[in-house]
Amino acid sequence: MDQLPNLGREQEMLESMGMKSIDELFSNIPEAIRRNGPLPLREPQTEEEIWADAQRLLNTNVNLDQRPSFLAAGLARNYVPSMVSMLATRGEFLTSYTPYQPEVSQGMLQAMWEFQTMISELVGLPVANVSMYDSSTAAAEAITCAVRVHGRKASQQSIVYVSMFVPPHRLEVIRNYTQGSGIEIRMLEHLRDGHIDMESAASAAGCCAVYVEQPSAFGILDPGLMQLKGVIGDETALIVGVDAVSLGIVEPPGNWGADIVVGEGQPFGIGPTAGGPIYGIFACGQNYTRQMPGRIVGLTRDVDGKRAFTLTLSTR
Repeated sequence: MDQLPNLGREQEMLESMGMKSIDELFSNIPEAIRRNGPLPLREPQTEEEIWADAQRLLNTNVNLDQRPSFLAAGLARNYVPSMVSMLATRGEFLTSYTPYQPEVSQGMLQAMWEFQTMISELVGLPVANVSMYDSSTAAAEAITCAVRVHGRKASQQSIVYVSMFVPPHRLEVIRNYTQGSGIEIRMLEHLRDGHIDMESAASAAGCCAVYVEQPSAFGILDPGLMQLKGVIGDETALIVGVDAVSLGIVEPPGNWGADIVVGEGQPFGIGPTAGGPIYGIFACGQNYTRQMPGRIVGLTRDVDGKRAFTLTLSTR
């Protein structure tokens, strides 16, 4: 921001505050910590010179175009078409106003509904919400959702099995969500090749939920997961965390028995940007709809019979 000082108005501003001098303005600051004399600043620069200096500093950084990074724990540098940025920065979308109020526009509601529809088709489940904070909170919310649905009828009440090969930061969020609610987290064993141990999985039958990821934190695609629902049974919710981009070639979890699917939406068009902004994907079967978190946009008809979009199931 350009700074254009106007010393001629200094006295006018002091008088408006009922003061006579700059010293009086700062009189509440103890003398011991005041700086007497000018600050050790370099000579003033033009805007062009400042930009050149800033660029020299930025060029000392190593970015993801120059080196591979293994630090992002699921966040990746994907090519983002310029159309994404153009649409996202339009005034219809770029706003500080939370788009969940009753007066939200039909255009915004339709955009969210289209997003839900695409996520539903991608993961193979009938219901998807508008989004979550990120994939970790989506996974934790999926577990608490499953406990609300299955907790009373499960033979192992409030027990949830989680894959050993879940990223550490995600497991921390899951434990943080569940530690105060009486939910017990147990780890699901894996074989040396990284695939799930079906004998260990069989011990999870009758618990509230099992959470696994496809691919795992080590990038392993486990074909055995497609038989997991048959091993744990219908009383236990199968929650699958996915790499959303991989679903372009990998069979959707909903097709092989997943009850809830969660994932990270960042690869669809958001740069890593030091860890954010990101969003979580959440989709589920019909019997989980009343317990699922987040907002849901529905399609209906107005009083004139015209197609209309609306926030639905808001009181669940």
